[in-house]
Amino acid sequence: MKTENLQRHPDSYIHWKLDIQGPIAWMRMNVQTERGFRPGYILKLNSYDLGVDLELADSIQRLRFEHPEVKVLAFTSAQDRIFCSGANIFMLQSSTHAFKVNFCKFTNETRLSLEEYAKESGVRTLAALNGTASGGGYELAISCDEIHLIEDGNAAVSLPEVPLLGVLPGTGGLTRLVDKRKIRRDLADVFSTLAEGLRGPRAVKWGLIDASHAKSKFDDKVKERLAQIAASATNAKVGAGMKLTPIEATGDERTRKYQYVTLEVDDAGRVATITIDAPSSPQPTTPDELRKVGDQAWIVKAWRELDDAILQLRLMNETVGVIILKTRGSADAVLAADKLLLDHGSDWLVNEVRLLVARVLRRVDNTSKSLFAIVDEGSCFVGSLFELAIASDRSFMLNDGDGKVTLRVSPMSDGRLPMSHGISRLQCRFLRDPPQVARVLEHTEALDADAADELGLVTFTPDDIDWEDEVRIAIEERASYSPDALTGMEQNLRFAGAESVETKIFGRLSAWQNWIFTRPNATGEHGALTAYGKPVRPTFDWKRT
Repeated sequence: MKTENLQRHPDSYIHWKLDIQGPIAWMRMNVQTERGFRPGYILKLNSYDLGVDLELADSIQRLRFEHPEVKVLAFTSAQDRIFCSGANIFMLQSSTHAFKVNFCKFTNETRLSLEEYAKESGVRTLAALNGTASGGGYELAISCDEIHLIEDGNAAVSLPEVPLLGVLPGTGGLTRLVDKRKIRRDLADVFSTLAEGLRGPRAVKWGLIDASHAKSKFDDKVKERLAQIAASATNAKVGAGMKLTPIEATGDERTRKYQYVTLEVDDAGRVATITIDAPSSPQPTTPDELRKVGDQAWIVKAWRELDDAILQLRLMNETVGVIILKTRGSADAVLAADKLLLDHGSDWLVNEVRLLVARVLRRVDNTSKSLFAIVDEGSCFVGSLFELAIASDRSFMLNDGDGKVTLRVSPMSDGRLPMSHGISRLQCRFLRDPPQVARVLEHTEALDADAADELGLVTFTPDDIDWEDEVRIAIEERASYSPDALTGMEQNLRFAGAESVETKIFGRLSAWQNWIFTRPNATGEHGALTAYGKPVRPTFDWKRT
């Protein structure tokens, strides 16, 4: 099993500087060219790779938990004449197909967390573009509430992927243009094929940015706007925050062991098993207790560990096709830990914990691997952990005949942990029969296999005699299917109902970008992405399909 340290901390940031000045936080991008996540490429022009984005993701998460005083977050560059030139092309050239797609997925999840920071935590965001923002650099900017561009005769915004690389903006750029910023389709079409992009006043007119300022006035204008936003903020947060300490794990070539989560990988079978343990000690029941315990609380630590395990599988274990989800421990202990979120959601820190759990669950939803939940003896698929069972593509529950194997629904499933399209997993499950959601939520008692099956909460309920063979055969069969077909199938089936900007982005990422990245016109021997930076022009197969 391949693993990588995906944890970051401001004290060891290489490419970003987090600077907090009272209610205003600054993130200054200063990518170090020789310090790539992997060897073999140079990070020129503030281009980014996974290492750069891991720091960005950590900073956003850290601001949310540790700095309640912040009212507005600004992004800018510490380098002259360039904000960010986007994802490093030479990194993409040298990466496997799976890494490219999962890298794009992670960077988009990071930008979605930034948008959620504004929407759910009340912290406005502003991109102060003191130089050109192209590709993923502009995609970072349009994840912010406002974009201000310097007028220095050179700075522009652009999405040059189609004309230069033969691929698409990988972190939702096209969708955000027309769905979020509501740019006219014809103007978006021109912009997306204009490699050099657009500068100041014209970019403002088209709606691509919110303001442009002369070079001599840029800093003062941005500071003035940030002060206005901070002064008008109404999101007063009472109570201290929570320091986030590194997630630690030990293990060997097969097993990665955290405090509450265990990840086991069977490389030969292309199967991984994730087991989440319930808390074994009393957990905080009030916001004050949560602040004393900090990030060691199960409801924080277990979900952060699960997040790391999912990212490890995505980025480091490309051939794993099936994830088996298991739980172990006391159901009552899980429900007691969840109760903090149910009873004290008005506290800003408790609410941030809920949002964390929701983000991790969405990361699970959007992972391109088959998810099988195994509800057997010792399981505790209850409360927040029950969401993992109904997030799975299939669930197997042992019908033991004596009711010892159970699962349990709680108000945690009433929409507090929404999917990417804004509805609960129960609502998504019962689109054909919406009243069934309320009927399920009425059953807060422990449910045995027959009761869970009757309510439509599990897929299969084998008895003791058939259990091992039926589960084993199902897993082996799933692992034998085409991973490409399964990715497409699962993405189509997991998000039933109306789409959102987020599901549109992930749908296109899983389908179109996945397809385009394997086409000769992009990544073939003479494709545009392959030819980039070389003294040759790409050669295209002109057939359109």
